[in-house]
Amino acid sequence: MTNAGFVLDDHKLPRVPGTAILNEENAHSETVTGELKHGTGKYSHIVLTPQPSEDPNDPLNWSPLRKMTIMLITGLGTILYASCFGPLLNASLLVVAEDLHVTITDITLLSGYLVGCTAPFVSALSRKYGKRSLFVLSSISAVVGNIIGSTSTNYNQLLACRVIQGFSVSTYESLLLVVIGDLFYVHERGAYTSIVTFVLAGVSNLSSVVCGSITTNLGWKYLLHIFVAISGFQTILQIFFVPETTYNRNQLYEIDELTTVNFGELSALEHRNDKLGEGDVQQLETATSTRSIPKKKTFWQNMKLFDGSYSDEGLFQLVIAPFAVCLNISVFYIIILQGWFVGLFVAIAFVLAQIFGYPPYNMSPAAIGYLSIGPFIGGLVAMLLFGAITDPIIMFMTNKNKGVYEPEYRLLVGLMGVASGAGLFGYGYVTGNAGSYYVAATIHAIVLFGVMALMVATSTYALDAFRGMTNEIFIMGMLVKNFLLYGFTYFINNWLATAGPQQVFFVFGGTAFGVMAGLPIMYVFGKKYRSYWHRHDLLEKFHIRTHAE
Repeated sequence: MTNAGFVLDDHKLPRVPGTAILNEENAHSETVTGELKHGTGKYSHIVLTPQPSEDPNDPLNWSPLRKMTIMLITGLGTILYASCFGPLLNASLLVVAEDLHVTITDITLLSGYLVGCTAPFVSALSRKYGKRSLFVLSSISAVVGNIIGSTSTNYNQLLACRVIQGFSVSTYESLLLVVIGDLFYVHERGAYTSIVTFVLAGVSNLSSVVCGSITTNLGWKYLLHIFVAISGFQTILQIFFVPETTYNRNQLYEIDELTTVNFGELSALEHRNDKLGEGDVQQLETATSTRSIPKKKTFWQNMKLFDGSYSDEGLFQLVIAPFAVCLNISVFYIIILQGWFVGLFVAIAFVLAQIFGYPPYNMSPAAIGYLSIGPFIGGLVAMLLFGAITDPIIMFMTNKNKGVYEPEYRLLVGLMGVASGAGLFGYGYVTGNAGSYYVAATIHAIVLFGVMALMVATSTYALDAFRGMTNEIFIMGMLVKNFLLYGFTYFINNWLATAGPQQVFFVFGGTAFGVMAGLPIMYVFGKKYRSYWHRHDLLEKFHIRTHAE
């Protein structure tokens, strides 16, 4: 039996974690969900999922302005460190190699040294002590790396710069998506995920445009001189205006993660909370705990880098958790798909200078940088389109399903990911036959459009279907992608030189279609597998927890 949209239903559990009543009117659930907290305006019929607690320090209770400030400042850090550090030297490979008297492969390897070896520790520390300290320390690490790079006079010093810069990449590349789950409800996450995906994948192309022009007009060291000032500014903002977003909410409020929900008890609790005065400290008795409502934190209390522990698990268990979540087949597939597609897209940047810097193109670093305008526009179009349609699509499917939301509806956007596989074939054909660089840039845009479709679809699916694992999922996705790229740096330039771009990108395109083949399977059988996983959770069997219950 299927529900709306060909998602196979499950009857093993009274309620599969991830499935939620979202549209109260279509679900005709007013008698059980009517007293729960709802959205406002046109979303007044939407049951807020998860439910915000009574605590004024719960990030779900923060004002839209405060949430937006956090996203903008942390998003700036993600642009600088996760998006720009990697391609910082791509348009300048030939110039830097000649200046330091090394090979192109040696300079390409500098991007490989940004690989996130620290990723499992970032995951563990963010679970144990929260995200704020990691964001701040990562920003400081970026400033230090930029200062070293701006004064570099030889290859080894530039290598040290890139390694230190790499410490800041893991945090910003993986945790901003988790912050979306901290701050926003299910019906709000699609638009923000589209924006963050664009920041991670699309903005890097604009950086190549800017960096190529700076190298041509001022020299490649000015890339790092300018970065010192910008990263210093971002670090100050991160310290003073981004509080901790990690929050241990009573599981009673996590109505999308439970197999059974006592709506009556939760409604009674929230009705009682309405009578409390702001800032009062009252005892609230629930079926699971007796807790008090703390006072709203002051500005200086929010400035603490560490505010206690958010998990009673040992650090070793939290370090291995990103690897352990791969025991979940759906999660493992998401990790491989994201890592592979982003890896294939970024690999193009490794060979841009090699393809277009030599005959028949003979382009300057600035001109090579301008080629990245194509994928930047493709990413911008994808962000605007997916930001506009992702949440409406899941609301449309939810309405068709009598008001009940299934996370698998998020995967529908991923169907447009076929554009990436087709684009890789096209890119190989055009560049392999010395075709127009305008056409190559346009096809590059199509590749990124398809990659973003897959990233948005699987990231929002992970946030909604396996929210307790999102730290580990995004960390592992980043780790797979970075080690994949690290491996590419050892052979891709030589492979392209001997076999030509057509063979390289035809192979990439074929693998892209092969990896995508699992997406329809996960869509149809996703709910059944969510139920199966909950009933046979291997992490529980091995006593590994990924969520701070």
